[in-house]
Amino acid sequence: MAGQMTFAETMGLSRRHKETKRERFLREMDQVVPWQPLIECIAPYYPKAGPRGGRKPMPIEQMLRIHFLQQWYAYSDPGMEEALYEIPLLRAFAGIDLGRDLIPDESTILRFRRLLEQHGLAQQIFAQVQELLEASHLILQEGKMVDATLIHAPSSTKNRDRKRDPEMHQTKKGNQWYFGMKAHVATDTQGLVQAVEFTAAHVPDHRVLEELLTGDEKTVLADRGYDYPQVHEFLRKQGIQDAVARRRYPGQRTGLQALKRFNRRVASIRARGEHAFRVLKCQFGYHKTRYRGLTKNGAQLTTLFALVNLYLVRKELCWLRA
Repeated sequence: MAGQMTFAETMGLSRRHKETKRERFLREMDQVVPWQPLIECIAPYYPKAGPRGGRKPMPIEQMLRIHFLQQWYAYSDPGMEEALYEIPLLRAFAGIDLGRDLIPDESTILRFRRLLEQHGLAQQIFAQVQELLEASHLILQEGKMVDATLIHAPSSTKNRDRKRDPEMHQTKKGNQWYFGMKAHVATDTQGLVQAVEFTAAHVPDHRVLEELLTGDEKTVLADRGYDYPQVHEFLRKQGIQDAVARRRYPGQRTGLQALKRFNRRVASIRARGEHAFRVLKCQFGYHKTRYRGLTKNGAQLTTLFALVNLYLVRKELCWLRA
């Protein structure tokens, strides 16, 4: 932010000798997020001061930093406002000086998020991160891995409409019932997310496969949830090497050892695709949908997966920029 010290410079003024985990994480993410390209994406849609003056809108970079803090630490809008008052480290990352700057209230934070949703800017944020990774030669082009994860949604009817979210659905996995949505992703062979799609929880994984692929892939790896004749036929027609794990069907007696060996080889590579889900749910604490409807939750998850990619390669990007 022009005229202000960077986050790293602000932290450098501290006399403490120990850098906490949160400080280190924010310092690294401050270095790897492509702030200027993201600001340029948002600027055409961001409100500007009118010709008669009035209060100026909050700086775009400041609001974007606050928005990302919400994603990393799972703050609600009121919770984010309070955290900015209470935690100096978060204020420093956002570039806010209590003695000089205003802290945006929860309504301002809400309006910024809705601006991103309304204009599809989460997808542009994801695309800008992809461009950064490609320019840094951090994406592997050998093949794609596809997978999906269930995202729980509140099943309570204690709300204004006395109903559950109509765009969510329930599904059974094993012997357990779940209510919510699915995030379908395609990753490269090291686990960086390349494409994201969202559906209700009851939609089978394999039905979203074509939307996740570009057709230029050499190989596609997937678990047994994608083992359907139409999937194998689609990959064959596209000239893509089929590395989808196979199921053992009832009554099958031949080729079991070869089946196990094949599935084991696929699983040893495909396991890297789970890293994005681990960061999403363990590092960023995203276990349950926060909003109603697929559009709002999809926008948040798209932003989160862009930040997941940056988190996974943050050390490489820091080294390239050193």
